[in-house]
Amino acid sequence: MYDFSYEKPATIADAVRLLGDPEAKALAGGQTFLPVLKQRLNRPSVVVDISGLGLTFIRREGNAIAVGGMTRHGMIAASPEIRASIPGLAKMAGWIGDIQVRHCGTLGGSLANNDPAACYPAAVLALGATIVTDRRRIGADEYFQGMFTTALEADELITSVEFPIPSRSNYEKFRNPASRYAMVGVFVASGQAGVRVAVTGAGQGGVFRHAAFESALSARFAPEALAGIETPAADLVGDIHASAEYRAHLIGVMARRAVAGAVA
Repeated sequence: MYDFSYEKPATIADAVRLLGDPEAKALAGGQTFLPVLKQRLNRPSVVVDISGLGLTFIRREGNAIAVGGMTRHGMIAASPEIRASIPGLAKMAGWIGDIQVRHCGTLGGSLANNDPAACYPAAVLALGATIVTDRRRIGADEYFQGMFTTALEADELITSVEFPIPSRSNYEKFRNPASRYAMVGVFVASGQAGVRVAVTGAGQGGVFRHAAFESALSARFAPEALAGIETPAADLVGDIHASAEYRAHLIGVMARRAVAGAVA
């Protein structure tokens, strides 16, 4: 990797100030960033370690669960509060990577990176969560703007994510056997905002909501309600792991499994 300066600020204000340097990069769990540095695909002037900002927490706030931006995947998977209130989110977090990744990777880091095959974007979008930063609140429908692209400013930090507690939720994923990223992942949720279905790992622009599935499940929340609904392959990714047509098929399979699990 290239040379860089290292800073570990003690306050959010100091972190934001350091990230005002256009060549600075934030370090959360490092599961994507460190390999990029090692491969010399990024050359930051300064790496800003945000692990000391007090952003690791899980707490109930009214009808929502607030999760700190530096909360690890393993903590989310094991949280009694989340397992009881949003079981689909706990299940999803427990399927990310392997044990090492789950004990290093963070919620905020994943959302800031917005990898098109990451799991959290599907959960955030399906649950209609709110991304809270050092300066504003961003709704899930406005946050995700394309592959590796979000509404965040360069010096903006995710401090927490507020997940509304749904009446039902579940996640199903067809995993790449090597990376365990989602070749297709489908998160379904039903709550005060109605039925929301989000798909990750398949869209050319990253995570997306499946309007046809949402409409069918709003009328009848059952796996059978999705029978005969096809996902157009033209808007999906095709690569060495799966063609767009196969991903279109997998979306239907994963969605039916997700709904079945949510009503079980």
